[in-house]
Amino acid sequence: MTGRLPLLTRRGDTLRYDREKGIVAILNRRLYPAQTVWVDCTDLEVVAQAIETMVIQGGPPLAYAAGYGLALALDQATDYSLAQQQVVLALALERLRRTRPTADDLHTILAEAERLALQALEQNQAPNDVVYGYVAGEIQRGDRSAERCGVRAAELLTDGDTVLTVCYPGAAFNWMLYTAVVKQGKQVAVMPTETRPYGQGIRLTASQALEIGSQVTVINDNMSGFCFSRDMITVYITAADRIALDGSIANKVGTYTNAVLAKRHGVPFYVLGYDGPDLNTATGAEIPIEERNGDEVLMMNGQRIAPEGVRGYYPAFDVTPPELISSIVTDRGIYRPAMIQRYLDDSSDAPLEVIPLLG
Repeated sequence: MTGRLPLLTRRGDTLRYDREKGIVAILNRRLYPAQTVWVDCTDLEVVAQAIETMVIQGGPPLAYAAGYGLALALDQATDYSLAQQQVVLALALERLRRTRPTADDLHTILAEAERLALQALEQNQAPNDVVYGYVAGEIQRGDRSAERCGVRAAELLTDGDTVLTVCYPGAAFNWMLYTAVVKQGKQVAVMPTETRPYGQGIRLTASQALEIGSQVTVINDNMSGFCFSRDMITVYITAADRIALDGSIANKVGTYTNAVLAKRHGVPFYVLGYDGPDLNTATGAEIPIEERNGDEVLMMNGQRIAPEGVRGYYPAFDVTPPELISSIVTDRGIYRPAMIQRYLDDSSDAPLEVIPLLG
């Protein structure tokens, strides 16, 4: 047991922008932790491809990568005319918005970066400086949000819990485990599913939870029903790539399946909601679902395992309705799904020692 916060907790440790060299450096999460490899992106297209090909994963990290990619494109256009910079901005935004449609963080970051860049151009200021400063600030704000969310979530865990999770729940999950296991001395085991085809659960979640000090037992993606039926799971916790105002959430495909199983077996399902719902998504039905190349599910470690002629189908996310969710944990408090809109009115500096369940 090491009892320490793992590398992927801080976004600044896995994503860097060296403006002097003109490089956005991204830790390759497809290889980590077996290999610690950095991908150096020297132009916008390389950043976009890194996002699309899952070199960087997780809603907030890929959003920050997109923001840095936009700043890089603007840095490379500083000698252009005003009209040319406006064209660069528009084309860069269009390219980055196509990379991952489901996670709302990317689209929120890009929308605000666009507003700030256009404002800077109108005021004869450097849009690249403004966008870079904004994204760097959002990374710090996001890290604070993840910590507060995780600390609140730790209060929902009891000594002896076994947590089922899907995909890689991110920094808030690490903070939750660290707070519960290291700070509070609770015994909390983690049962991640493999999360095929990229194995986020078996690689990222498993390694991070082990480093914090949890007992980790990996199961195949299709074993959770059996484990629920044998009372091997006491809590189900995931993150969310988007939260609608009606309390629906989109997360890695398979989240909904396990939510149904958790409801059937009386196991609470908590969602790590970070900084709350997306203002522009009223219901779960409005969440766009990214459908990736079906060939990805036919491969394992770069090798095709399906017979030639077989087709694959890969919706990367699914939507879980609010009635299957026990509560949504955020940096401002813990909410019943139907009351998640109250997040928008609550103070962002609510004391962490008060853990309200609202609604």
